[in-house]
Amino acid sequence: MELTLLKSKLHRACVTHAELDYEGSCAIDEELLEAAGILEYEQIEIYNVTNGERFTTYAILAERGSRVISVNGAAAHKASPGDRLIICTYARMSQGEAKRYQPRLVYLDVDNNITHTRNTIPAQAA
Repeated sequence: MELTLLKSKLHRACVTHAELDYEGSCAIDEELLEAAGILEYEQIEIYNVTNGERFTTYAILAERGSRVISVNGAAAHKASPGDRLIICTYARMSQGEAKRYQPRLVYLDVDNNITHTRNTIPAQAA
């Protein structure tokens, strides 16, 4: 049996651009992609914390150190500059691999600077 698990997450990324007429995708600062282990052209799921939109696209490179998060093409209708996003990737693995796997979780401030990283999400309190 194969399971699908969270591979990586950029938590609360702030949209810097929404480019309707740019080729569809999401441009992400190369440093942030590396920190999260997201590859160029990898499928990403985007959850817009600001407006509740959820959509799928792929990652493309934005200039290293720019802190750009640009939602492009048709997806630009689903996010605006200033919106906060959760950008996730998922991976398929065996049950044995899943028991050992730890995701790469990257937490960002409003300027898309990394505040901290983790490999686990604390248990939610009642």
